[in-house]
Amino acid sequence: MKIYGRLDCPSALRHIAKGNYVKYRVFFADEAAAIAAGYRPCAICMREKYLQWKQTQI
Repeated sequence: MKIYGRLDCPSALRHIAKGNYVKYRVFFADEAAAIAAGYRPCAICMREKYLQWKQTQI
């Protein structure tokens, strides 16, 4: 699953510290670009937007 979130996301920072994510990390100009590329909001650092996204999933 492709996930977008904040640069200071505690979950992402933990994974990066373990050596994960780094080679797959992508940066977008804005949220609309991330969504258009098929990414979903992070459930940790973007909780409200994630819950809204989850309601649209069946």
